[in-house]
This record gives sequence, C-alpha cells and structure tokens, in this order.
Amino acid sequence: MKTLYIWLCGLLTALSVQAAEEVNIETSAVAGKVHMLVGRGGNIGVLSGDDGIILVDDQFAPLTEKIREAVKGIHSGPIRFVLNTHWHGDHTGGNENFGKAGAVIVAHNNVRQRMSTDQFRAFFNRETKASPPGALPVVTFGNDISFHVNGETMNVQHYPHAHTDGDAIVFFRNANVVHMGDIYFANQFPYIDVDSGGSIDGLIAAVDSVLKQSNEQTKVIPGHGALSDAKELTEYRDMLVDVRKRINAAKQAGKSVEQFLAEKPLADLTSRWEKGFIKTDQMIQLVWLSKAMTM
Repeated sequence: MKTLYIWLCGLLTALSVQAAEEVNIETSAVAGKVHMLVGRGGNIGVLSGDDGIILVDDQFAPLTEKIREAVKGIHSGPIRFVLNTHWHGDHTGGNENFGKAGAVIVAHNNVRQRMSTDQFRAFFNRETKASPPGALPVVTFGNDISFHVNGETMNVQHYPHAHTDGDAIVFFRNANVVHMGDIYFANQFPYIDVDSGGSIDGLIAAVDSVLKQSNEQTKVIPGHGALSDAKELTEYRDMLVDVRKRINAAKQAGKSVEQFLAEKPLADLTSRWEKGFIKTDQMIQLVWLSKAMTM
C-alpha cells in the first residue's frame, strides 16, 4: 500500500515536478468523429464537428492549453461541453479553465457532491480539498443523459459503486465507441476507490453491461491504458471475476487479509496484469475492502 500511496502523491503533484511543457498530448483517431487524447492523467475522449466539441474528461489544469491545441488539430470549433466520468483530479483538473472559457461542465450528481466537499480516503490516509466553485459541474444527472450533436448520439449512463459512486460510461452509438473512464484500466489491475463508494461487484456489473452493448467492432477507450476492444475488455472482466472468487473463498474460510497475502494467491496473474500502478497485493487489499452490493 505504501507504494500506491507514493504513486498517488506523485501523480497529484506530477506537474509541479515535471513541467507541463514536457508532457506531450498524443491524438488518435478512434472511429467516426471520436478521437482519444493521451497526456498525463486519464484518457480524454473528443467528439468533434460543426456543432462544437465535447470533451470526456480534461486531465490536469496545467495541460489545458496543450489539450486545446490538440483539439484544434482535430477541429477548429469551440469546446462546448466537458463531461467528467468521475471526480478524481486527473479527470477533472482542467474543469475550471474550460469552464471559464465557456464550456459547460457535466457530471453525475455524486461527482459535484464529492468535488464540492473535502474528501478523505482512508486507504491512502489522504485528504483532498474541495474544488473551487468554478471547477464544479453546472449540469448534473442521475441515471443518464444524452447529447445529440455532430450527427452522433452520445448516451451517458451512470454505474453505481464501480470505480467510485459517481462513474459515468459514455456510449457513442453511431461510431460504436465507448469511453469507460476508470471503470476500465486496459491490461492492468484497476484502482477501486472503496473510500468513494467503489466496489468489485459494481465494477464487474458495469463491465458486463458494456459487453452486452458491444460487439467485435466496438472500440473501447479506457480511463488508463491504450485504446482497447471488446476482446480485451472480456479478458479484464474474467480476471476481475476470478480475483473476486478467490478472495470470497478466503473470507469464507475465515482467513485474514494478512494470511491471504502471505500465500501469494494471485502470483499466476501478476505477469499479465501488474502493468500499471496497482500491484498485486494492492489489488487484493482493494477487493478485500469492497463492500458487497445488492444488485
């Protein structure tokens, strides 16, 4: 857990250590009028066209100008909306900048609630201060919301208690693209923010829902990692189910998390999935702490 805490602190202060000028924003065409931007923090989705631009997430504030330049390389229209997939700073850090420039910030109700108050995550023993008023979503929704722009139908669905309690997954129906935010860490163990209402059950339920709405041609934008597809998402889902099964069996056997960790029970999964900042032992701890959901 110490390694994870150090990583998180490094991420939250990354742009004060490494100048924003050193970060490159990479642009990839996904399908239709959808692009993906990769820089520092969560992957950004871009829907572009003559009706204007919609961003899905906006990384850190010092990167706003670079993100704007990358978007101009796709389309010269104004950025009209920014949709946050959840409340974490590497997905919402640019809100205030884009809001001041005229974009409407949109998110689930719980995102605004968490951003507007101090948040304490016991897993890291860390407090995150409330965001300034200008960074808060001004349009919020409950179960879902849709955008009809640029010839695209963009359906946004809330998935409760997955990565957090405010996650939104974005379906670009015509392009057959889905942006999953941090519900999906492509080819990596995910971070489940149990202190913000996240759970392994909700994570699996969300992935199952996306797979039911996908096919072999669906392009999947993860919160972190490379552009993906339904095949890799299925492998990710199977890993999550396997990990949950092993941990539930250990709990039913009366083992403590310390006993379980000592057994190295996920050693066979490490080489395949320990490719991000969440290490095998941290994955076990996060799933162990997940509260069961009533589905």
